[in-house]
Amino acid sequence: MATPLMLERPWSPTATAVAPLVGRLRGRLRTALRGKDEACDLALACLLARGHLLIEDAPGLGKTTLAKAVAGLVGGRFTRIQCTPDLLPTDITGFTIYDQHVGRFDFRPGPVFADVLLADEINRATPRCQSALLEAMSERQVTIDDTSHPLAAGFFVVATQNPLEHLGTYPLPEAQLDRFALKLRLGAPDRQTEIELLRRGREPAASEADDEEPLLDPAGLAAVQEAVAAVPVADRVAAYLVDLGRCCRERLGGQRGPSPRALLGWQRLAQAWAVLEGRGHVLPDDVRQVAVPTLGVRLGLADSEAESLVAAVFEQVPVPVRR
Repeated sequence: MATPLMLERPWSPTATAVAPLVGRLRGRLRTALRGKDEACDLALACLLARGHLLIEDAPGLGKTTLAKAVAGLVGGRFTRIQCTPDLLPTDITGFTIYDQHVGRFDFRPGPVFADVLLADEINRATPRCQSALLEAMSERQVTIDDTSHPLAAGFFVVATQNPLEHLGTYPLPEAQLDRFALKLRLGAPDRQTEIELLRRGREPAASEADDEEPLLDPAGLAAVQEAVAAVPVADRVAAYLVDLGRCCRERLGGQRGPSPRALLGWQRLAQAWAVLEGRGHVLPDDVRQVAVPTLGVRLGLADSEAESLVAAVFEQVPVPVRR
């Protein structure tokens, strides 16, 4: 059984120092969702980059499996919301109630007060409930009755949603989508993976890692995230990111495209990808590897259109040459 990384003193690790641990995290996710190595790696990069993760696909393809596996990497408090049309905002954030015994109003925290929150089928919740997560995801706090309540420092949201063509779904607004670092689509597993699933006699949503201990506690995760954030990004790579973003906006007529905040998130994901690859610096290829899921969540385009646009942008913007 793996021993979680429990920190007893302040620690400022480097990307090289955390590489073995990141490798273990990567292996755990790939075991939980077989045949989807790239999706697992992107989900881990999102966690290490301090982003929030949106997983979109049809039912039964492993969305919740991956979400639970990501949450299972980290110790601390894990909560889950099953989003339905009758869900209320207070079912997410909590509420105040008058306690007659003490003669005062007491705050009852909701499931958002956790280290990892799984919002299952988020687009089945009404827009009011979806917006209840907005402040929590961006500010890591909620305000109830004019009082702000801080959330966990490493608060991490994993949301799943079904494609919008399914009945009873509400599209997420652009402001909400922009709070997610990236969006994943899993797709059906390959033939051999499906044969193995049937051989094990399990449903596709089952996970071999359900009962395993977390590999990190919240303090350990914060230390690894600190190492990821400290990965150097050369000026030429930063300029490359800016040029890609500006080209994307120009192709969309200047009305849409990645904002400066989106570019910062893109850079953080590229830093996390570099660490996953065992490097202590970011290459232009790291920027490319995370481009489609990063931009796809905020371009307002169909997946195929977003992929075509991203490919055209990379074709147009020259790769910087190291001097």
